[in-house]
Amino acid sequence: MKKSFLIILLIPLGFLFSSFENNMEDTYSLTIEVDDLRNSLGQVQYALYNVDGTIPDEHYKRFYKIANEEIINGISSLTFDNLAAGKYAVNILHDEDRNGKIKKGFVLPKEGIGFSNFKSIGLLNRPSFRKASFQLDHNLKIKVQIIYL
Repeated sequence: MKKSFLIILLIPLGFLFSSFENNMEDTYSLTIEVDDLRNSLGQVQYALYNVDGTIPDEHYKRFYKIANEEIINGISSLTFDNLAAGKYAVNILHDEDRNGKIKKGFVLPKEGIGFSNFKSIGLLNRPSFRKASFQLDHNLKIKVQIIYL
C-alpha cells in the first residue's frame, strides 16, 4: 500500500518538474573571431548590442554585454554564452592602449574598429544596429573584419 501511494505521489511531481524544464528559454552561444589585426598590442574589446538605435556607440555606454580578450599572433576570439534568441550586433575595438576608448586623431579613429556585417566604413556606409544586426537562433560563430582608417 505504501509503495503504490509513493508511486502515485511521484508521478505528478515528475510531470511538474519536466514541465518547468520544457518552459525554460533556450539559450545560445555566439563566438566572435577577429584576425588580421595589425599587431598584438593591447586587447580586443567586444561589445554586444541587442536593441535598435544603440549603434553607433562611440563611448561604449549602450551595450548589452562587453568583454575584453587578449591577442595572440594578430588573432583574438571570444564567446558570449547563455544568450536568448533574438537580434544582435557586434562592435569591436582593437584597444591598443587598453583604455576602453576609441583613440582618435583629428576626426578618424587611430585604433582599429569593426562591426558585424561590415567590411568597410565610410560616409556612405555608416554603422547602425539595423545594418550590423543578425538573428541568433542557434549557436553561431561569426568573423568580424577590423578596419584601420
